[in-house]
Amino acid sequence: MTNKTLLGTAAALVGFVMMVATPASADLLDDITQAKKIRISTDVAIPPSGMMDSSMKPTGSDVEVAQLLAKDWGLELEFIQTTGATRIPNVLTGKADIIISTLSVTPDRAKVIDFTKRYATLQSDIGCLKSSTVKDWPDLKDKPIGVSRGTTQDTTLSNMKDKDLKISRYDDDATMVTAAVSGQVDCVASSATIINQIGVKNPSRVFESRIPLATFDLAIGLKKGEQRLMDKLNAWITENVKNGKLNAIYKKFHGVELPPDMRS
Repeated sequence: MTNKTLLGTAAALVGFVMMVATPASADLLDDITQAKKIRISTDVAIPPSGMMDSSMKPTGSDVEVAQLLAKDWGLELEFIQTTGATRIPNVLTGKADIIISTLSVTPDRAKVIDFTKRYATLQSDIGCLKSSTVKDWPDLKDKPIGVSRGTTQDTTLSNMKDKDLKISRYDDDATMVTAAVSGQVDCVASSATIINQIGVKNPSRVFESRIPLATFDLAIGLKKGEQRLMDKLNAWITENVKNGKLNAIYKKFHGVELPPDMRS
């Protein structure tokens, strides 16, 4: 037997051992159904999408979307606390089954996870202290812009190399808001809703939207290859957009309705 033949045989054996030693990939929808529980990665430090109420129970638009999903599917709900930066790793490592946490659909994210159809939208802006003179991009020169690490806003600003922006990154939205409230930054890049919430915590530090960034579709995120789960989630979103439940949740917490093209 030649060395070439030996090498080929060895490679085939290694491949066979790996094949029989590695269990077949489980279907996540079956796993969820069998466990009678769904683990959802949700950030409860980004009001009004996720927050804790006076009884220290999760609430917010994403929280209620997750609760509605679990109720409709007859499952126990386990929230997996997350930040903007850990949402995707939570599903990739199997810590969570899906993500419902202001997760905007972007090409980069679509390379590593799958997205359902949109269930809501997110308007992102540059918001600044009301007394600030900032009106457009040139006015931001040398002014630190607070942003939550790993968010779409972080990526968007980081890609604006030509604007020479000074970005101050924080671990999550709650920390970024604290920085704005305490005067560490006079401008932030975030959702319009969060920008409007800053002044609630400190009336002397009222922020308002100054420069629009983009409107993003929000979708449920899940590990790639889970087509049955994806199909069921999409059917659920379609049904609850049609019956008005998702719109009612969004309006309750954000004060506006979902875009007309979603509701038609």
